[in-house]
Amino acid sequence: MSHTAHIPSHRKPRRNAPKTALRAGVAGGVLSTIAVAGAAGPAQAEPVTQTIEMPTITAGLSTAVAASAQATQQVAQDLQTQAQEDAAAATAAKTAKKAKAEAVRKAEAKKKAEAAAKAKAEAAERASRTAARTALGTTSGSNAGTAVSVSSSSSSSSATGSAASVLAFVKAQVGDAYVSGGTGPNSWDCSGLVQAAFRSVGVDLPRVSQAQSTAGTQVSLSNLQPGDILYWGGAGSAYHVGVYVGGGEFVGAQNSSTGVVQRPLSYDPPSGAVRVL
Repeated sequence: MSHTAHIPSHRKPRRNAPKTALRAGVAGGVLSTIAVAGAAGPAQAEPVTQTIEMPTITAGLSTAVAASAQATQQVAQDLQTQAQEDAAAATAAKTAKKAKAEAVRKAEAKKKAEAAAKAKAEAAERASRTAARTALGTTSGSNAGTAVSVSSSSSSSSATGSAASVLAFVKAQVGDAYVSGGTGPNSWDCSGLVQAAFRSVGVDLPRVSQAQSTAGTQVSLSNLQPGDILYWGGAGSAYHVGVYVGGGEFVGAQNSSTGVVQRPLSYDPPSGAVRVL
């Protein structure tokens, strides 16, 4: 065979030329896109050299989150409790203020009621004395006049010793106020003044006029001596007492209008007298 004879090739014929061309086009397009992107990016951009990994939720992180949630819940509960306590305190303060105002109102009402009762009692006492004096003047006016005329001859200058001290005591209180139940030193009722006067010389008398009218020896109004206790009403049921000071006069705590006064017996004729000195 001739050495120039044609030797058939064993290479496979190229196929799918269009596919090859397509692949080349796609590759060229990709490279072009990369080139454009590179040109459009920052001139100083540096290549990414590491990969950022997202944190992984671990058991410790889960516990911390749970603890934070629990703390937040506790704070909320504490705030709620504080709000409730503040509301309770405000309510208690309001209730206490209301109770205090009510107590003040009741105290004032009680004070007014006591003052009214006292004024009423004094008015009743004055009315009783006036009625008794009127009745006494009607039944024994002539005897009282005789007693005044006879006893007026006595003088306080004749008083000595304890009697003189009693007279000095009662005269020193003239001008003081009359107060029901008063025993001094600046306000008196009738029996409180008499009791204090005799106590100053060591003589203890009962507290009330009824008992004082029987505390000593009964004496006639025509035979009075300075220092004798005068009484108005019956012996043992007297409603008023005073001290005879001589000269036809007496000192007594009369009423809230006059206070302690020195008056002639004719101003208010007594019913009787007792002598304790």
